[in-house]
Amino acid sequence: MSNGTLIVGGSQAGLQVAVSLRQLGDTSPIILVGEEDHQPYQRPPLSKEFLAGEAALDSLAFRTPDFYADSGIDLVCGERVSEVSLSTSGPPGSGVAMTASGRELPFNRLALTVGAGARRLPLPGADLGGICYLREYNDAADLRTQLSTATNVVVVGGGFIGLEVASAARSLGRSVTVVEAAERLMARSVGTVISEFYRQAHLRRGIDVRLSSAVSGFQGEHGRVTGVTLSDGARLPADLVLVAVGVLPRTELAEQLGLMCDQGIVVDAHARTSDPSVVAAGDCTVQPHPITGQGRVRLESVQNAVAQAQVAAATLLGRLDTVMSVPWFWSYQGDLRLQIAGLAAGYDTQVVRGDPADEHFSVLYYRHDRLLAVDAVNRPADYMTVRKALGQGASIAPDRAADPDIPLRSLVGGPAPAAPAVQRAEA
Repeated sequence: MSNGTLIVGGSQAGLQVAVSLRQLGDTSPIILVGEEDHQPYQRPPLSKEFLAGEAALDSLAFRTPDFYADSGIDLVCGERVSEVSLSTSGPPGSGVAMTASGRELPFNRLALTVGAGARRLPLPGADLGGICYLREYNDAADLRTQLSTATNVVVVGGGFIGLEVASAARSLGRSVTVVEAAERLMARSVGTVISEFYRQAHLRRGIDVRLSSAVSGFQGEHGRVTGVTLSDGARLPADLVLVAVGVLPRTELAEQLGLMCDQGIVVDAHARTSDPSVVAAGDCTVQPHPITGQGRVRLESVQNAVAQAQVAAATLLGRLDTVMSVPWFWSYQGDLRLQIAGLAAGYDTQVVRGDPADEHFSVLYYRHDRLLAVDAVNRPADYMTVRKALGQGASIAPDRAADPDIPLRSLVGGPAPAAPAVQRAEA
């Protein structure tokens, strides 16, 4: 077989690069290599439907096993690429990779879709049994098994994953405490109104929420966790702990290649790394703001993985398409469905539609009267309207948006004001 495209990382982005190459007419060989033993699957349900016992691994697979052979995609599972080097004499972007098992993979084109790993807590007792992380299927399967017999669950981290797991654990009747070091929940992702709403909503559902609380260590007996110690000396009983304090982009191979990395693999709007012959996509990257093109953002979402991978595939084929895509995210925490469109970083005005006490409301964010984003709780029509408006470059008058009796779609106006400069942000 002649050399073709090597895609390192069996992620959503990795599979999308392969699929997009075929959709764009590429007929050269494609090798997709993933560390996990499982074929590429959906990750978001791991902290929701899968943990609640409502989904099995088979239902999470993106494609049937036959798809890969039928599409001419050589899927290699259970192999970790440990080394990669670019040729100094061959065509730009060509080279060879080695797996940990010693397999040699020559390539003419390279895409890095290596994702991110769970951030670990290097604290006393962190290696005790019963302390879990959630990033991959095996993590979720282990967590689901342990959750079935747990009594006291402590979730370290009040972000999307932590709160989704806390909701699932509470629905199973477990005693649940969420410990968050920041002053509010989901601080990286949502505004203050949403943070406070979720704090109160989880309290109403029987989840203890501790803000501005750092973990200093874990206690255990017979090799298994029995408690969590906070920095103020308080001790929480725990026979199961989920640590959900964010992720670290996997940049090892990029650094090996001498590519620019800054809290992720730095790419441009065409998914090109600092070596333009190599592309990267997904959670491992930092990229220009997808709407304004300014600054750099790191986006951990299905939407971004897919959109960026589509651009990366086009770039590998020499097509430098310019694509503006509106970022969107979601977090389903029990019966609370949060949907986000756009990026609110840098907002100076927020407009609340509806009453948070009703658990059906939304918050629109503006900067200099320019619509930036929406956080919608159990209000999907508002979410879809803002997402569509942002995609069209349109705006919604903030002075009328606060009236929940006026359908938001009727307020979508003409082009938004010119965007002011946006500083570096993460979302």
